[in-house]
Amino acid sequence: MAKPLPESSPAAEVLVVSLESAQARRAAFAARAAETSLKWRFFDACTAPSPDMTIDEAAIRRNKGRPMSRGEIGCYASHFSIWQDMIARGVGQAIVLEDDTVVDWAYLEPLARTDLHAEGIDYLRLYSKRPTWQRVVRQDFLQHSRAIVELIGLAYGTQGYAITLDGARRLAAHCRTVRRPIDDEMDRSWAHGLPNLALYPAPILEAAVVSDIGNSRFRPKTDPLYHSAKQRVWRQVERARMRMLKARRLLDR
Repeated sequence: MAKPLPESSPAAEVLVVSLESAQARRAAFAARAAETSLKWRFFDACTAPSPDMTIDEAAIRRNKGRPMSRGEIGCYASHFSIWQDMIARGVGQAIVLEDDTVVDWAYLEPLARTDLHAEGIDYLRLYSKRPTWQRVVRQDFLQHSRAIVELIGLAYGTQGYAITLDGARRLAAHCRTVRRPIDDEMDRSWAHGLPNLALYPAPILEAAVVSDIGNSRFRPKTDPLYHSAKQRVWRQVERARMRMLKARRLLDR
């Protein structure tokens, strides 16, 4: 049975990342969340880099074949700022959602009151955008037929996740220098060492609304830095590191 938070500890903070100007999306989210007992609040999404972030433009071009868009920078800064705030205030754990999500609050309520760090879970995805390699690490987590799986690969998306103070410290330290979009960086467990755990089935869905980030990230990769011989070798090294992590996990079974 999952260990609850101590009675003296409040439930996880629930933060909903949303542009301050996105009043229609905020109203829609608030209507969907009207019946939850959890306290939640909007976190005003960033529109510029955090002062503590360093943007490595050359690394971004090598990794993505293009510069990051303003929306991607804002998304990165928003999540980075949430982790920094958790660290500064000593927040034990938080659930981070985006305002275009449809949430199974009946599941998130006990999740918010579970001591995730005591369960060995410092980062837990609530949604991912694409399938990737996974292994089941725990069955029936808080609910029959709800499993925790470990993802290895790029699952993408920052629509929702739970994170502990230790997880925030790990990701904030690793992500201080911007080399790729934030969901890419969070997925790279072989680089930052924080297991990329996820719930299956996912307890949230992404609503079908237009993304604030835009579609420039889907254009063909034409940047010569991306196609350089050195970068091709680096991509091979990255794939090898990912395969080695998969092999270690298979040996753990």
